[in-house]
Amino acid sequence: MTPSAVHAPLPEGLVRRLADLLGEHFTVNAAVCGHHGGGGMRHPNLPPQAVAFPGTTEEVAAVVRACADHRTPVIPFGAGTSLEGHVSAVAGGVTVDLSRMNRVLRVSAEDFDCTVEAGVTRMALEAHLRDTGLFFPVDPGADATLGGMAATRASGTTTVRYGGMRENVMALTVVTAAGEILRTAGRARKSSAGYDLTHLFVGSEGTLGVTTEVTLRLHPVPEAVAAAVCAFPSAEAAVTTVIEALQSGLTPARAEYLDAVQMGAVNRAFGMDYSVADCLFLEFHGEPEDVRRQAEALGELATANGGSEFRWETEPEARGLLWRARHQAGFAALSLRPGAVPWSTDVCVPISRLARCVTETRADLDSAPFPGTMLGHVGDGNFHVILLLNPDDPAEMAAAAAFDGRLVRRALAMDGTCTGEHGVGLGKQGALMDELGGAVGLMRAVKQALDPHGLMNPGKIFAAA
Repeated sequence: MTPSAVHAPLPEGLVRRLADLLGEHFTVNAAVCGHHGGGGMRHPNLPPQAVAFPGTTEEVAAVVRACADHRTPVIPFGAGTSLEGHVSAVAGGVTVDLSRMNRVLRVSAEDFDCTVEAGVTRMALEAHLRDTGLFFPVDPGADATLGGMAATRASGTTTVRYGGMRENVMALTVVTAAGEILRTAGRARKSSAGYDLTHLFVGSEGTLGVTTEVTLRLHPVPEAVAAAVCAFPSAEAAVTTVIEALQSGLTPARAEYLDAVQMGAVNRAFGMDYSVADCLFLEFHGEPEDVRRQAEALGELATANGGSEFRWETEPEARGLLWRARHQAGFAALSLRPGAVPWSTDVCVPISRLARCVTETRADLDSAPFPGTMLGHVGDGNFHVILLLNPDDPAEMAAAAAFDGRLVRRALAMDGTCTGEHGVGLGKQGALMDELGGAVGLMRAVKQALDPHGLMNPGKIFAAA
């Protein structure tokens, strides 16, 4: 279905204005629009009616002003890696693709920070920093843009030590719904000056404005790094090991859980020979002696919980292969059911309740009418479930929705959240109401104040009023 079959055509005046502004960097081509529809996983592809590719903050502001004048929706777009339909054009409109804004504007090694345009990807920044002795730690796996990561408040495998985007974004340049350019903060490490506008926009999923520049905290590259895989007799034993490690004062940089089903898929997809068991992927950063001490202490905890086959890797190439297997686990899972469509969901709970939540979820998944895997960032209480579904079977899709609902209710009953890092988007709007109740009304009020015509990424987080 084409956008024109669903939405009124874009105003001719808007199309002319954007074409004059951007020339070849503005298009209504159906194939390009289709690429920006945010489809995949369980969400339909809902393409915009046009795509703009601005190259500067000023051009973004001009695009937004033009759309505001014609009451046309604006959908910010980074790399399109989000999982809950964040970039779908549910009301049509113009997608603002920030991929041309891909410059690292500044690196201040002495201040441990940098400023990048929103279209810079995580791996591009990593390459730029390679000879500086610094790195940016937030690692969601996908090579997402840093603007998109800020918009979805992304986190990932290293959050347990370094935090996610919430902790590592210092300031933003944002184009508001009215087309105004504002800077949310300076580069000071702390401030008590007024409302925290930076973190109002971090996690707003493009519903309050378009982020065009991001100032980020950087961290020193650790002197020593050691990574390991360890097998356990159960999910509870693996998760308990991580909880005990944190309670003992250990500071793993990564603590990732993969269930036995997922480990079998990883072995098959990547030609590895890990135990087909519930496993932890672990990593420690620091001075060599500290890394050795923490690794030994964690090894003792793992052994006490039935852990075995501890395999340590210290060489960069070997560690890279290990983490590639973890980051590509979702693709590996697809090999369990060729032709299936994945439905990936996540929750997060206090770590003291994580073992119970994981164990109950595993039992629920074992009784489901479709295969699935579990994995996650158990060091911060966040885990994912990947359901492998036949999209042409309504009964399976209904069973998946019921499973997802039970998972969310289980997490909320444990004082957790319906999503640790995927965000709300289209998929978890009802769950957000269950979690926060009346606070969602305050979110709507903020949205109304900053975007009174409801043009910024409409239909996300909560349905349009």
